[in-house]
Amino acid sequence: MTSPKHARDTERGRYYSDPAGGPDLVSVTNVIDTAVNKSHALIPWGVKLTVEYTFNNWAAIGRRMLAERVALTKELKAIHREAKERAADLGDRVHAAAEARVLGAPIADDPEVLPYVAQLDVWLASWGVDLAEHVEATEITCLHRRLGYAGTADLLIWLPTGPGGRMELWLIDYKSSATRPAKSVYPENTLQLAALRYCETVLLPDDTDAPMPRIERTGVLNLRAKSHALVPMPAGRDAHRAFRGALETTRWLHAAPSSYPALAAPARPIRKAA
Repeated sequence: MTSPKHARDTERGRYYSDPAGGPDLVSVTNVIDTAVNKSHALIPWGVKLTVEYTFNNWAAIGRRMLAERVALTKELKAIHREAKERAADLGDRVHAAAEARVLGAPIADDPEVLPYVAQLDVWLASWGVDLAEHVEATEITCLHRRLGYAGTADLLIWLPTGPGGRMELWLIDYKSSATRPAKSVYPENTLQLAALRYCETVLLPDDTDAPMPRIERTGVLNLRAKSHALVPMPAGRDAHRAFRGALETTRWLHAAPSSYPALAAPARPIRKAA
């Protein structure tokens, strides 16, 4: 996960501090991670990785099953977690490289990331993007103080998608993957985009406030090593209402005690009523 300027990780997940003072603001991704159940996708994915690893290494696993049972079990249980961490690290590096490209800054010589940056270049060229003219902002912090949340928008950019080629302001979130098809998205991506779209304030580089620009379109820009796709997402008011429900659930869960005292039995047995 990337590390925006005012974000910090806590035992309850990521929160943003507000330069203007006031309470911390829960991050958009924290809300979605807390309130949206992703086990329907993650459990089969984790099982698939473990099974594939077992099939590919069956001889070595067979030799270790009796003598190293505890260590082997620990290794097998860690396969999906390590794969998730590698994917998250790749995503962070792709995000950092994409931001550098949009800003015209140097990009680290990272052989694993450069193919994704090349696909970003192809996408920018195909839409005729002039970075100096069409990019409104990149990696900008968005706040909704009244509702108590914040997040970071990957890219605000003008694209000729309106009637007659009229320029429209898009809010775009980068998603990278080494395995998923370029056109694939998750429903919760809509919640993330809606939460950012309807923020009230953005933070400028000097930490002063500015009104959130009026976003006309939202989408996910999937970057892959050999392909890319801009997928429009319907992040309207209905999606924002759904996010606000998830926000309330997250607040309740974060405020709830981690444990409750057990009820002790009475000191003397209670006699049955006559």
